[in-house]
Amino acid sequence: MKVLVINGSPHLSGCTDRALREVEETLKANGVDTERINVGNKDIRGCIGCNFCREHGRCVFNDQVNETAPKLAEADGVVIGTPVYYAGANGQLLAFLDRLFYSTSGTVDKTMKLGAAVVSSRRAGSTSAFDEINKYFTICSMPVVSSTYWNEVHGFTAEDVEADLEGLQTMRNLAANMAFMLRGIRLAARADGIPAQERGVFTNFHHE
Repeated sequence: MKVLVINGSPHLSGCTDRALREVEETLKANGVDTERINVGNKDIRGCIGCNFCREHGRCVFNDQVNETAPKLAEADGVVIGTPVYYAGANGQLLAFLDRLFYSTSGTVDKTMKLGAAVVSSRRAGSTSAFDEINKYFTICSMPVVSSTYWNEVHGFTAEDVEADLEGLQTMRNLAANMAFMLRGIRLAARADGIPAQERGVFTNFHHE
């Protein structure tokens, strides 16, 4: 089993990284491999709606989005971490996720891949950023992994996060829950297969 861990912070050793490391360590202790991808320090532009990906199966901008797509296909789950800016996720991360999820909608079946959001804030705005990330999962038949509190840590520096004992506890419980769900989904998939998803109905209110 493998989980893709995406860090949306430009500070590779900052608060978000500290939270994600707690998740990674607990996943590994539970027999789950992880791979880290850092996007917050990369030059990533947003989707332009050109639909190049519909014909070619990849984004027109050949950058980290296309590099990540096959890794997403191979992963059993994804953990997405973000700092909080103005009560929302990092803009570069959102541009990356828009393009990654859209460009792979026809090539990567995300059904029953687990998704978890991790947010880091100094004080407030964390729950709205948390909701923002979770919406990528819930449009793709991806079960959302929860914990014993919203998946967040607080602090202005990584050292501050060390003192957020409840936040780190939340990260460990999140990872333990994710490992358990991964095992359960794998067992169910072997016995019954992944649930079939109905496709073909697209409501656009166009009447001929």
